[in-house]
Amino acid sequence: MKHLLNTLYVTTQGAYLAREGETALVRVEKETRLQVPIHTLGNIVCFGQVSMSPALMGLCAERNVGVAFLTERGRFIARIQGPVSGNVLLRREQYRRADSETASAEIARSVVIAKIANCRAVLLRAARNRPDDSASAEVARVADSLAEHIKALENEIVLDTIRGKEGDAARQYFSVFDHLITAQKDDFFFKERSRRPPLDNMNALLSFLYTLLVHDVSSALEGVGLDPAVGYLHRDRPGRPSLALDLMEELRPYFADRLALNLINLQRIKGKGFRRTETGAVEMDDETRKAVLVAYQERKQEEIQHPFLGEKIAIGLLPHCQALLMARYLRGDLDGYPPFLWR
Repeated sequence: MKHLLNTLYVTTQGAYLAREGETALVRVEKETRLQVPIHTLGNIVCFGQVSMSPALMGLCAERNVGVAFLTERGRFIARIQGPVSGNVLLRREQYRRADSETASAEIARSVVIAKIANCRAVLLRAARNRPDDSASAEVARVADSLAEHIKALENEIVLDTIRGKEGDAARQYFSVFDHLITAQKDDFFFKERSRRPPLDNMNALLSFLYTLLVHDVSSALEGVGLDPAVGYLHRDRPGRPSLALDLMEELRPYFADRLALNLINLQRIKGKGFRRTETGAVEMDDETRKAVLVAYQERKQEEIQHPFLGEKIAIGLLPHCQALLMARYLRGDLDGYPPFLWR
């Protein structure tokens, strides 16, 4: 089993990353603030005005360390990728399946069923934790409706219908998401999903966590030899990691949504850590962003019994496990793609 490696997040503006032997240095104003052995890193993520030497870029490419550059707010800018790993026959099969409406629908259905099931699990846990709450009945009603969506998808083979069911289920899930926020209601509330830009604190937090997760999924797909850009539920679009977005759908209720709710409900972050810009977008300040990154790393270290593999793994390895299972399915080693289902 693959070991969970560290991700180095660099948020200090003006930082410069350089190579020294087999280590990565983080320098601020010519002073070395951190030195990390390259073999301990799986990814380096740079936010805002952070630069990197060509020598370190080359070392990361040689050692399969993913490098990504994001804006300060967390919007993806670019990735640095070394030689493509894996076998060309696997990618050709990935592309063939993507060209087939029926094959795409089969994979998309598995992903969507898992996403809806995991959203439903988030809602049911919230309803159980607050049985006397007046909103719990509405949350339970939506959970029952999501169960109907899952049942309707069991034999569905039309891709557009699958996408429609996914959209309907997402709208229902988010219609009661505000009820899951139990603290700091003046600062954190949820009316509707807003992405580009996020228009409230909750959407800003969710968007940031989703960006981190899609980066991890993209790296996992590249690690097993798949192309993150060619998906099945999400269709091809220049610059969009469609397959990474596919696999992220089944992971984000369990990983990102629950983490966002815990950060707010346990008051690990505060509303004062968010600010509205002149354009109306809401973004986090440096201190809050660092607190979220620490919590994200802590979440990745927690362990879970993988429902299909039957092994205890770090949660941070879920993207790798699902990418590996997708590759095994495309190679013909599995009869179907087994998505992640939170039990």
